[in-house]
Amino acid sequence: MKPRSLVQGALGLCTAALIAGCSQSPGTPAAQAYRPAYILQVPASAQDTRQELEGRYGGKVVELNTQEGYAVMGLDQAAAKTQNLRAQSLGDEPVAEPNLNQFQGGALALMAGSRSFWMGGEWQAWAGGSRSFWMGGQYAPIAQNTQPFQQIKLENAQKLAPNLGAGVKVAVIDTGIDLSHPAFAGALAPSTEWKDFYGNDNVPQEEGILGVGGYGHGTSVASIVLQVAPKATILPLRVLGPNGDGDTLQVANAIKYAVAQKARIINLSLGSTTKSDTVQSAIQAATTAGVLVVSSAGNDNTPTITYPAIIADDKGPLGERSLSVGSVNSWNMKSSFSNYSPDLELSAPGENIFTAGPGNLLVAWSGTSMAAPMAAGGLALALGQTLAVDIKDVTRKMAENGFDLYNSGLNSAYKDKLGKRRLDLELFLKSTIRY
Repeated sequence: MKPRSLVQGALGLCTAALIAGCSQSPGTPAAQAYRPAYILQVPASAQDTRQELEGRYGGKVVELNTQEGYAVMGLDQAAAKTQNLRAQSLGDEPVAEPNLNQFQGGALALMAGSRSFWMGGEWQAWAGGSRSFWMGGQYAPIAQNTQPFQQIKLENAQKLAPNLGAGVKVAVIDTGIDLSHPAFAGALAPSTEWKDFYGNDNVPQEEGILGVGGYGHGTSVASIVLQVAPKATILPLRVLGPNGDGDTLQVANAIKYAVAQKARIINLSLGSTTKSDTVQSAIQAATTAGVLVVSSAGNDNTPTITYPAIIADDKGPLGERSLSVGSVNSWNMKSSFSNYSPDLELSAPGENIFTAGPGNLLVAWSGTSMAAPMAAGGLALALGQTLAVDIKDVTRKMAENGFDLYNSGLNSAYKDKLGKRRLDLELFLKSTIRY
């Protein structure tokens, strides 16, 4: 999902004064992460050593997991070419895949708002439960989100799931987050669990300038999860740099790490146009372990969705416990930017969603990147309650129990290409939890 630009290549539209107040210099990691040009996942037994594997495939072992029976190799261009020629001639050899900057997180930052909401400590009051989230049918913490949240029946959903996602850890694998933003006060996993795979350290802090590249993307995604499920726990994992790009190996490693840290939901508001066996293997291990994985569909208005969303449908290799999400507008029409496909599982509102922004800001974003965490937050609401169905059926219930996007005729050009339904959290929870 390449970031879509509005003005001269910028991801978003902000005033000059606001941009000047939203910058952060990149930190200096303790050591630069190894970034091979290609990666190769190969079978490995308990008898295989690193030296033997490196001699066999001509690369460097970056992960050796004999318990699971595989190793991941890093290869340069020459070694990858040699391996792929061998794979072509022998037919049963693994194929090397490109690694550098294969995944992108993209969305449109449309405007920016005042710091006063966050600076006044209002969000902690709402999230802490000292005030009602809903007053007179309006989403009180951020009134600008009332319409999309009414659209997905969030008010009724939060009444049905009064634990509000408490005890549910959601891994946000993205550009990092603004770790000091008041929106995340008391909502983050312990700092000992944080990880920055891009910067090769343990501080997944956003870096960059708001409105340029991917800066602010992860902060926004994480804050949407918390607006839907205010008592969920966010595990911030950084895999994308300031320009919104990241390596395949970093994404795969972050998914594995999230599982090891007992995340119950993984949000991937990122994607690639290239299939990755390494990432697919990581996601399959996650879903086999009972983790729910949500992926965004991409923002290029093309009749195919990005990877790994494209393999998240019922018939795909990920199957159960995975979900792909596209975007619709306030009239339940396909968003102009949203990718579409018969493989898409679900749509959700993804336009003009107000979120936390770096520097204690309240900003508005549009993209399938915003639709995905609405679904992830909804899953957190369900997992915070007692389920009435098996965990393997939860994402399917979300996809099947929602608003019909096709019976009005507004989406006739995209019949059966916007998912089974549009997200309706009330219908979803009524089909999924005991209440």
